[in-house]
Amino acid sequence: MLPDVVRVLVPATAAFMVGIAITPIVTHYLYKYKTWKKTAGKNALDGTAAEEFNRLHNGNELRAPRMGGIVIWASVAMVSVGIALASTLIPALEQLNFLSRDQTWIPLATLLVGAFVGLIDDILIVSTKREGVPLRYRLLMVVALATFIGWWFYEKLEVSVVNIPFGEPLYLGWLVIPLFIAVSLALYASGVIDGIDGLSGGVFASAFASYTIIAFVQDQINLAAFTAAIVGGILAFLWFNIPPARFYMSDTGTMALTLTLAVVAFTTDSLGGGVGISVLPLIGALLAATVASDVLQVVAKRYFGKKLFRVAPLHHHFEAIGWPGYKVVMRYWVLSIMFAFAGVILALSAL
Repeated sequence: MLPDVVRVLVPATAAFMVGIAITPIVTHYLYKYKTWKKTAGKNALDGTAAEEFNRLHNGNELRAPRMGGIVIWASVAMVSVGIALASTLIPALEQLNFLSRDQTWIPLATLLVGAFVGLIDDILIVSTKREGVPLRYRLLMVVALATFIGWWFYEKLEVSVVNIPFGEPLYLGWLVIPLFIAVSLALYASGVIDGIDGLSGGVFASAFASYTIIAFVQDQINLAAFTAAIVGGILAFLWFNIPPARFYMSDTGTMALTLTLAVVAFTTDSLGGGVGISVLPLIGALLAATVASDVLQVVAKRYFGKKLFRVAPLHHHFEAIGWPGYKVVMRYWVLSIMFAFAGVILALSAL
């Protein structure tokens, strides 16, 4: 009988090694087909030119290809499916197979569907001079996917309550579905954190590592193994994303990770007897800050006629006031670890 810790660490290590191994191949084709934006600059959420961002980055988004997120989801998919197939041929490996209907089918499917939709957006961006799939259509895709998954949680897995730390469970009934949609949209919006070399990788690694610990303690070993594999894939990506980055995570990575994080948070809530949803704002505090800074900036410009930040989202504001990119990244890494640690402590204390 394999110890549970081995069942979790093996997928993480395997995903890291696979990610490291496939990166040269992925990089070769990304550079061969010149998968970077064809024109410099970006627009703000209100449709106007993001002048401060464009000044700060001065066309830097043209120096490295997009779609680096392929390294993450491809390594996780290869390890997940590879172990499952190997376990059918070698019975001794069955204990390492973490694919299960109640814990990992939905997260894995969400990861791959999010990656595919994001990949389409990336391909449009690098093959044309446009911004890719219009935002309203991307949001519709997120809502459609989130509606189905929320329905699955409610109807198939019979999730109807949200656990509250140190309090009684909050009964929501079918309102679990719109809650899942709202969480998914908020997390998807936080994907813009992929804006400085190494920033998003460190933040997402901390978040998924937190839920790995939470799932492990709640005896959701299959889910813990899956999220550990994601951490391994992210660390492989991060190995090559240290400034100067070899590639950007872009939509195929951020869409896959943000939507999967929503699923993991719900799976570690009432299904696992924990408070996975309640601690998400703490574990993902920097993601929440990213979304909040964008929203506040739009509100301030529209209703008060002036900007609240030099540039939004928040990490670019710090660049605008003079922080070097590497300093922003390292401080975000430190904060993401601190918030993740606090979220884990709260989640475990509430069990």
